[in-house]
Parts: sequence; C-alpha cells; structure tokens
Amino acid sequence: MLSNPALDAFFKQLTDANQQWMQGWINSVAPDAAPVQPVTLLHDLIQHYSQNHGQWLEHHTNYYQQHMDLWLGLIGAKPQTSVVSTEKGDRRFNAPEWEAPLFDYIKQNYLITSRWLMNLADTSHSDEATREKVAFFTRQFVDAISPANFALTNPEVLKRAIDTKGESLQEGMKKLLADMERGTITMTDEEKFEVGGNLAITPGSVIFENELFQLIQYKASTAKVYATPVLVVPPCVNKYYIMDLQPDNSMMRYIVSQGYTTYLMSWKSVTPELGHLRWDDYIEQGVLEAARVVREAAAVEKMNVLSFCIGGEIVSTTVPVMKARGLDWFESITLMTVMLDHTEPGDIRHCFDWNTVIQREIQTARGGVVSGKELARTFASLRANDLIWNYVVNNYLKGQTPPPFDLLYWNNDGANLALPMHTFFLRNMYLENNLTKPNSFSLCGVPIDLTKVDLPTYIFAAREDHIVPWQSAYRTTGIFSGPIRFVLGASGHIAGAINPVTTNKRNYWVNENLPQNHDEWFAGAESRPGSWWQDWTQWLVQHSGAQVAAPKKTGTTQYPEIEPAPGRYVKERI
Repeated sequence: MLSNPALDAFFKQLTDANQQWMQGWINSVAPDAAPVQPVTLLHDLIQHYSQNHGQWLEHHTNYYQQHMDLWLGLIGAKPQTSVVSTEKGDRRFNAPEWEAPLFDYIKQNYLITSRWLMNLADTSHSDEATREKVAFFTRQFVDAISPANFALTNPEVLKRAIDTKGESLQEGMKKLLADMERGTITMTDEEKFEVGGNLAITPGSVIFENELFQLIQYKASTAKVYATPVLVVPPCVNKYYIMDLQPDNSMMRYIVSQGYTTYLMSWKSVTPELGHLRWDDYIEQGVLEAARVVREAAAVEKMNVLSFCIGGEIVSTTVPVMKARGLDWFESITLMTVMLDHTEPGDIRHCFDWNTVIQREIQTARGGVVSGKELARTFASLRANDLIWNYVVNNYLKGQTPPPFDLLYWNNDGANLALPMHTFFLRNMYLENNLTKPNSFSLCGVPIDLTKVDLPTYIFAAREDHIVPWQSAYRTTGIFSGPIRFVLGASGHIAGAINPVTTNKRNYWVNENLPQNHDEWFAGAESRPGSWWQDWTQWLVQHSGAQVAAPKKTGTTQYPEIEPAPGRYVKERI
C-alpha cells in the first residue's frame, strides 16, 4: 500500500492534472463567448440582489439555518437527520459509502449550497433570457464542484484506492493523461468496436463519391422491393453509422428488410482543404447530387427522403432550390428530430451568442474547420453529469474502464464541419431564426420560403430530446403546407430515434389532428407500445408505389461499385 506522503503526492498530481484537463475543456466549449458571459451574468445577478435586500436576506437566512441544522447533527448536538435529499435521477451519491456521517455531511453541504445558488439564479428578476442564461451557467458550476468529482471528498474513490492498494489511482492517472493527449473523454471501451467490423455492417456498396460525400446503396434482402427508393440524409455533424450500428439496432438493416431500395449519404469529415465549403455546397454538391445519382442509378423519377437532425435542415432548404429549378424529385420527406423553428432551441443557445458568430464570420473568408471534438464537448455540456463528470469519476478517480457501448463509441467518433457552413447555420438558423421568415435569405441563388414546401412529410420528435426539443420540432407543422404526420417518441435525441423493432422497447404517441399548440396535440395523443419505426414504414408504403423485383446487385454500369460499404469516408478519425 502507498505510504501517506506518497498517497498525498499522488492525490496532488491527480488533482493538478484533473484541473488542467477541466480548464482546457471549459475554454474549448465556447471559446469566443464563454470567458465573457458568466462574468457578465454574475455581475447582473449581484446587481439584482443588491437592489432587493429583503429577498437576499431571506435566501441567506434559510441557507444558514440549513447549514446550522446539518452541523449540529454532525457533532451530536441534535439528532442527525437528512436536511436535504438528492433530486430524482441524481445517481452521484447512491453508493452506501456516502451514508457515513462525515461524507453524508459533505454531500448534504454541497446539495444545500448548490440549491441555494440555483434558487438565486432561478428567482432573479432579470429579463427572462438573462435569467435562463444565469441558471445555465450556474448549473454548469454546481455540477463541476460536486464532491463526487474530487478524490479526497469521494468515499467511493478512497475505498477503491485502499482495496486496490493504490492501483486504481495509478490506472486512473494513465487514463487521464491518455485522454488529455487525445483531447476527449473516453466513454466506452473503444477496443471492442470497429467501423466495418462490428459496426456499420449492413451489406452494400459505395457507388458514387465526390469531395463531400460517398453514396452507399444497400443490398436488397427481400425478393421484391417498392418501386420508389429511399435516400437517407444523416447529420453531417456525426458519422452516419448511428443509423447502422449493429444488426439488432440498425435502422438501415430494418428499412432494407421492409422492402425498400435504400441509398445513404456518408458525409466526409471536413479537412482543411475543404474549409471553404458553404451551406450552398451541402445543397449543390450534397443532397442535389445524391438525388441526381439515385434517380439515374435506380431509373426512377422520384424518391422518398429520410433525414436526421441537421441533415433535415439541409434537405428542407434544398426543396425550395429544387422547386425554383423545376426539379420534382421527392415523393415525400421525413424529418427525424429536426428543428426548423429555433424560437425555443433549448439550453444549447447558451453555448454561443452574437459575439461568437461575428468573430467567426471574420474568419470565414479564408475558411477553416470547426472540430468535431469541439461540437461533441458542446453537446456533452448540456448533460454534464451524465456525459462528463460520470466518466471523470469512474475513469480517472476510480481507474475503471467503461463498459463497451456502441452508441457511446459513435458519440466519440465526431466529424469536422467547414467554418463558413457552420457559422451560416448559427446565424441564420439559431440567432435570426430565418427558416421561419419567408425569403429572408437565399441559397444557391434562390430565396428560401419553407411555407411553400407542400410535400407529404413525416415528422418524428423525441420527448426528452435536449438538442431538438420536441415542442420546437412540432412547430414545423405550422411551417410546411403539405400533408403532415407528427409522431412523438419516448426517450432522447438518439435513444428515442434509434429505437429498434427487435427490442420493442419504449413507446410513441400519435394524433391525427395537428392543433396549433403542441400541448393540445399531446393531450389528445394516443400512446402506442414499441418502436415508431413500424408506424413510419406503414406511412411510407403509401408513397412508395408498387412492388417490383429487387435488384440483383448494387450499382449499375454507369455507377459501378467503388468499394464495399461502409466506405472510406466514415472510417476517417479526427
């Protein structure tokens, strides 16, 4: 076992390295705006309470009384009781080691203080936008200072160190240093997965490629297929294989099994030489080019289009360009967790502001790359306890290797975006909400008016989605003018969307009526068990024509196989 001086020295080394890693992470979440925003918001909060002395005094009195009760219980001056309890779903203090008197005191001390801070933020009389921003950054702060995140105040860490004779600490240090070098937190045992090995293995071929994407055609698994093929447009922020993980949870495998000739765009992770790409290019060289190839390869006039997340925004802005050019290529579109109306975008709006966008716009003329790791850290900050601190504790303080989980492997396998494209996205979609304002901007020389999108549309949203709030996704029903089916699934952005029929888990809600208010829609919705995929494929049948003999192979004379799926682009790591 380590001697006391050695143990103390090791804890200091671990703490110093952890602080260094944390600071680097914090600086990279919102590099242009983060250093300014919290300071300004804290100043506003202090100003508010300095002008409301009575409210400030009330908060302080309750806070000090709770601390006094907690202290008197610890020293035995009064019966020891729980002054405050953890919130539902908070698993940080579930272990029995936290019930020991000293650590129970540390835990409750933290909970009292964190709730006091959150209460101050939530009851601020600032304008609503400032109040929400104060609450967001306050939550980031209180999550970061949890005693569970530090070796000397986490009894689980101390017990494991003793039980392993210090080996857990040494292993944790190795993992911390390795992740610091990689610039990301390890969330799963990455040695257990390989793209093209046990992930993204639905049979198919790459039949076309340009500098922006590869087009995959999946091999038919049924004797007959519907005449109208499906083009899948995944998000360019991540790798496409979230839709083709393993056989039991692969959406691509399921679609093919239902008798659809399926094509998928595999976006390339942007390299410096592609840093000039604009949103127009993702339309012109992306969706339009993919649709052109599908029409020629499948010898059809039209196709159904399934899009996911930001892929749905690219598809939606492509439709007006097509209409202006007289290109009637889409039979229907599906928007899977897609936000077109950014009036209420959720907590992600606090991760950037006009200062961020303006500074980046200065750089767009010379191009550049937005790192996929930066984007991943931003998304992780929205659920910091689950996606950051949980791994800090288990990996670095306890020295444990996280279990293999395909979804988390994909989550750490990000893709870069071109700076001009991403900056345009932040300004026009998030900050100015221009997709709701007909003809407020143009793409490919065409004024964009989404109210004229009259294609049959299937909209799927997830009830617990923290990236695309379902209420915001529902607002699309008031933008598009064609027939719409809106379906709400259980769970979050990924687990709600990728809900395989094979497990038949969770549920989804349907309502044929589309009132203006989303709460009215939900009040009248029917809950159905299982995966929403079944509902979607049933809807898709009516837009897919007759069944014909399945193609015997992928590709054509004009578009022969370039390489087997999943192709080179998706295997590139940043």
